[in-house]
Amino acid sequence: MIIDSVAMFDRYVGLNKLFSVVAEFLRHTDLSTLPVGKTTIQGDDVFINIQEAAPKARTETLFETHRRMIDIQVPISDTEEHGWAPADLLPAADYDEAIDMTLHGYAESDNGSLATTYFTLCPGQFAIYFPSDGHAPAITPTGLRKGIIKVRI
Repeated sequence: MIIDSVAMFDRYVGLNKLFSVVAEFLRHTDLSTLPVGKTTIQGDDVFINIQEAAPKARTETLFETHRRMIDIQVPISDTEEHGWAPADLLPAADYDEAIDMTLHGYAESDNGSLATTYFTLCPGQFAIYFPSDGHAPAITPTGLRKGIIKVRI
């Protein structure tokens, strides 16, 4: 996982051959003007999903992992809390190949917390999640608008 300022995304272009496409997109795109839903950046390899996330507590937020895509989460309208844990510490669950997602359980439950840490992302920041990163995003008492850039590994 990486957390940084959107203005510093260029630092990470060497981590994936498609990150230069993401860097160019972030330099020239005002995310707040994009419509809700999927916007293609480079075919099926790089795209962004704009979401209007409803208010959600830790007990309502599922931990997820992905196998084929990297998530770059970018809050647009407000802060959001994220839970994080190494994927190999999360409970085993079925992988849904159609949506490239495994849902491992709620971040917080009567059985405790799946997160090894929580942090807050602010507008102007991003978090990059690789397949080894379990994440529980969009924990927010008020809701928010956010972008999730998906990048093929």
